[in-house]
Amino acid sequence: MASSSSSFPSSSISSTSKWTYDVFLSFSGEDTRNTATDFIYYALVEKGINTFKDDQKLEKGKTIKPELLRAIKESKFAIVILSENYAFSTWCLDELVEIIDCETKKEITVFPIFYNVDPSDVRKQIGTFSLVKHEKHFKEKVETWKAALSHVADLAGYHVKNR
Repeated sequence: MASSSSSFPSSSISSTSKWTYDVFLSFSGEDTRNTATDFIYYALVEKGINTFKDDQKLEKGKTIKPELLRAIKESKFAIVILSENYAFSTWCLDELVEIIDCETKKEITVFPIFYNVDPSDVRKQIGTFSLVKHEKHFKEKVETWKAALSHVADLAGYHVKNR
């Protein structure tokens, strides 16, 4: 990731900028909090890039925190680390919907990282990205989540395989 740091702007955001953060990290803590996400976070911070990484444990099934939504809207870039358990988390899926909404409005640039998952699984919502498990309890959100997953899978990104 360090070699691609030139893709990001200088971390000095002027006081008139609408961005509070250069980068928002979206990730499944279960999969990557202490591995890939930490590596990316510390590499960005070392380069002086102001990065938002939520370190709170989020309860499954609860509404996404307003602070997270605000942090997404106040970020210039979002790095979405799509890992094996990403779609199991309703928090991650809600974050992704907000990120994609901002991206379609040209308010944020999104860089997906497919971490030990196949981008076509994300696009087609198969394997661990199947949303069938959520249909009973979150019926009204499933179609929106599917659209967000399809959209992010169509963006140019990085495909990382560690196995």
